[in-house]
Amino acid sequence: MSGAARRTSSLPPGVRRRKRRRERARARRRRLVVLLTVGLLGGVALLLAAGGFGGAAALSSDCNLASLRPVAIGQNSFVYAADGSLLGSIPAERNRQPVRLESISPWVSKATVAIEDRRFYEHGGVDPEGIVRALIADIRAGHVVQGGSTITQQLVRNLYIGKERTFKRKLVEVCLAVKLSRTWSKDRILQAYVNQVYYGNHAYGIEAAAQTYFSKHARGLGLGQAALLAGLPQAPSVFDPFHEPAAARARRDQVLRAMLASHSITPAQFQRVVAQRDLHLEPGRLYTRIREPYFFSFVRDRLISQYGAQTVRSGGLRVYTTIDPRFQRAAVRSIRDTLNERGDPAAALVAINPRNGAIRAMAAVTPNRRKNQFNLVAQARRQAGSTFKTFVLTTAVLRGVDPAHTYYESAPFHYQPDPYTAPWDVTTYDHTYTGGTSIESATLRSDNTVYAQLTIDLGPGDVAATAHALGVQTDLSVDGSFVPSMGLGSIAVSPLEMASAYATLAAGGMYSKPMAIRKVILSNGKEDTDTDWGRPQRTRAVPPGVAYEVTQILEQNVLHGTGIGAYFGRPAAGKTGTTENHADAWFCGYTPNLEATVWVGYPRAEIPMVGVHGISVTGGTFPATIWRLFMESAIGSTPPAEFVEPKVLPEWQPFYGAQYALNAPQPPSTTTTAATTTR
Repeated sequence: MSGAARRTSSLPPGVRRRKRRRERARARRRRLVVLLTVGLLGGVALLLAAGGFGGAAALSSDCNLASLRPVAIGQNSFVYAADGSLLGSIPAERNRQPVRLESISPWVSKATVAIEDRRFYEHGGVDPEGIVRALIADIRAGHVVQGGSTITQQLVRNLYIGKERTFKRKLVEVCLAVKLSRTWSKDRILQAYVNQVYYGNHAYGIEAAAQTYFSKHARGLGLGQAALLAGLPQAPSVFDPFHEPAAARARRDQVLRAMLASHSITPAQFQRVVAQRDLHLEPGRLYTRIREPYFFSFVRDRLISQYGAQTVRSGGLRVYTTIDPRFQRAAVRSIRDTLNERGDPAAALVAINPRNGAIRAMAAVTPNRRKNQFNLVAQARRQAGSTFKTFVLTTAVLRGVDPAHTYYESAPFHYQPDPYTAPWDVTTYDHTYTGGTSIESATLRSDNTVYAQLTIDLGPGDVAATAHALGVQTDLSVDGSFVPSMGLGSIAVSPLEMASAYATLAAGGMYSKPMAIRKVILSNGKEDTDTDWGRPQRTRAVPPGVAYEVTQILEQNVLHGTGIGAYFGRPAAGKTGTTENHADAWFCGYTPNLEATVWVGYPRAEIPMVGVHGISVTGGTFPATIWRLFMESAIGSTPPAEFVEPKVLPEWQPFYGAQYALNAPQPPSTTTTAATTTR
């Protein structure tokens, strides 16, 4: 018996079993790594076999470091409006200052390697073990939680071949990564990577990131600061320290755990930094010379997602967008003409063409803050208030519930389904009540008590499904479940997704994904036809008859209800929204040809808007006024369009199972579904 066997046999039975299980697991992992490596090599062989000598020559030509160069620095990309006028250029080297590795804090290298490629100093450019580890983690999680690309592969992708996702390009990436690893030292690869990667907020490279977030050079970054920055490239907007500090802190701690696992830091260092909840940000002013409007930044982020930061910065792209400069000027002017006093709240407006989802205007004005770079239209999320009632109404019509003849009690409403649930007490905005009232009348009064009951009767989950189908992208659940208060707009959403959802109703129930880019001309002068730029992505969300019935009620709301301040002399439909503490005020409205959503509030916090120009701000005041002024300027000179009644309208059904509806019938033994009829 060998010495190892004797030592194993002397262990207690339980320890021996655990040791054997660990050895078998390690053996399985080694076999999987071998199989993956063989499979990768087999993929290369198959590609060569399929292409014969020509395929081999093509792959050999593509996998040639000498023939490939990074995109030339200084070849700026330009962005144009829908009318061909120049919106601006994406600077090539403004927020980037390359520095040598010895001029960078050692914590940056340690943090980057720990979170991006922990076997960086061991593999030859491609890490089969890392790919297997990521694959196993993804399978366990049920979605992508880890990436298998090494730092070298990411560098090759960013510098040379972009983010095109084809099998051949992946093979070229692997081949180039191996060659680059053989040609360059590890320090050179790491130096190139941290000087190229995008850290968010216009910062390309670690020096720009250090200046942007901490107003210091990269050499002066401490452990916590380096860990924070190393975690940003995975998703710069999601982990934005300025606007998502909790997410940024959690990501920083994830990097620190990776550093602890790789023995780059001690447990004491880990505990000391994790205990620091303040990120100690000092926003830099070194790069404030860049002035970009909201829409420009919105387009740039989508270009980076498609092509990678390097190509967008210096790839010589010509980007043609959907924005209409005249609409844009009208949006800004409408806001400034309405909120024109020092200390006024901010306002954001987004307008969408219902027929194809094209974004025609995206503007925001924050009084006395000319350089605010946070996109209030696309990034900000605030409670929607009563504008969310439209989705409850749409759900009811989908169910076959007749809004004109289904009644609820308008009265203070108390809801507590069980003793363990916190009570929910609902009142109307002005604390006046009408007794028995129809859903239609409750919509025109924006009666919270009626819509609270209706949401419960329909089921909050069904309301959420309708909102998602119409265009709301935000997760509407709270701790994994849907709550009734969602029907009154308690969940924070962005103006862009609210505009998208209302545009679906304007389009007769046809959802169009919001579109900002019409086409992209590459540096070779050819249009990029491998993407979906300019192609409307449309799906049927609700039947035309359902959208029409909802629109009819919202049209009455503009004529006689809470939205009367938005009326501008032609057919229009819309809904006001105001949160309980006056911190957010909305108006979402549309004509057959244009949807526009307006939000008013203080961006930095949920500050009650009372005493603004002598009044408390509601959706029917400044938001409706801004909407009206914008629509008058944008389409007031065009012929008015009517909402066309479709041939098939909903057939109303008894509202079986409604707990709070007055005189609701008892449910039969089988479920009744809504039908349609022609009139």
